[in-house]
Amino acid sequence: MSASLVCIDDYEKYALSVLPRDALDFYRSGAGSQQTLADNRQSFLRYKIRPRFLRDVSNRNSSTTILGKKISMPIGISPTALQKMAHADGEVATARAAEAMGTIFILSTASSTSIEEVAKAAPNCIKWFQLYVFKDRNVTRSLVERAEKAGYEALVLTVDLPVLGIRHADVRNKFTLPQHLTYANFDSLTQQLKNSTNKVCLKDYINAIYDSSLQWNDIKWLKTITTLPIILKGVLTAEDALLAAEVQVDGIIVSNHGGRQLDDTFATIDVLEEIVQAVGNKMEIYMDGGIRDGVDVFKALALGAKMVFIGRPALWGLAHSGEDGVNNVLNILRNEFDTTLALSGCRGLGDIRREMVVHVTRHWKL
Repeated sequence: MSASLVCIDDYEKYALSVLPRDALDFYRSGAGSQQTLADNRQSFLRYKIRPRFLRDVSNRNSSTTILGKKISMPIGISPTALQKMAHADGEVATARAAEAMGTIFILSTASSTSIEEVAKAAPNCIKWFQLYVFKDRNVTRSLVERAEKAGYEALVLTVDLPVLGIRHADVRNKFTLPQHLTYANFDSLTQQLKNSTNKVCLKDYINAIYDSSLQWNDIKWLKTITTLPIILKGVLTAEDALLAAEVQVDGIIVSNHGGRQLDDTFATIDVLEEIVQAVGNKMEIYMDGGIRDGVDVFKALALGAKMVFIGRPALWGLAHSGEDGVNNVLNILRNEFDTTLALSGCRGLGDIRREMVVHVTRHWKL
């Protein structure tokens, strides 16, 4: 680890200094006025920890079990597109870092490395595959079959993208797929984008091929074509969480797509507890959005998440030094989380209690 890079913010600042403008804006921008993007981070700061002391925390354990698999820490890597814009090794480097850390890596449908290449490069990593449902259901079926054959252990269906959100930075930059990259899981789409004489923007292609008519009954259809566990990513209300329980998915990721879809939605940390209370133990609940240090992880777990996922922080590490950079980012978060456990009076995840985290506006009620 570089001596000058000691936290996630340091890696972000480095990435901001080296990434090309269009790639940087693609990674960091949010939808609309980017209020939700900002709230994802700022809302964490409004939750405070109530630590307990005079407890034996000399031996600590950050491991947990997710969908029956033991992982080393409750921090995984969210799906992010086109990681080769950050480093030539792209998704392979990120998956290998997750493998070395003993945690979960989620591969994006829109990856710049194929399902099969990532599986071959990180065979022992717990890999999940993020999925969209396309108008051509055979495309979706093919992706599911490829993921199953390659050893991915769950499908993460993104439900908050019936159409692509309005991202001003990408519009201003006229973002297009870099010539040296491909959407590795879609050779035909890549060729269309590169051969188009009309310079059709990526948003138009996405809106043309993604199925905006997707409904809850389609989750039942998905279950007929796979035996893999299904996780729904993008749930933001208790109402939708209860519907997810009705169709018997295995988990949900409380997520607002990193603030990249609908602006002025709630920060994920602010809706997490409502969802947990509504669903109970009917499925596993995870979250992403705004995680920047181990203290954030502790807060999310106290509010009911079983684990959290990070997106942009992994990209910042990738931009710095590939696999080593992602490894460094994960190590920073693990060490910060372990320190937070100790300083809060916890030996492991089982010691984290709801009353240990309080919103500043509700503290007077204690």
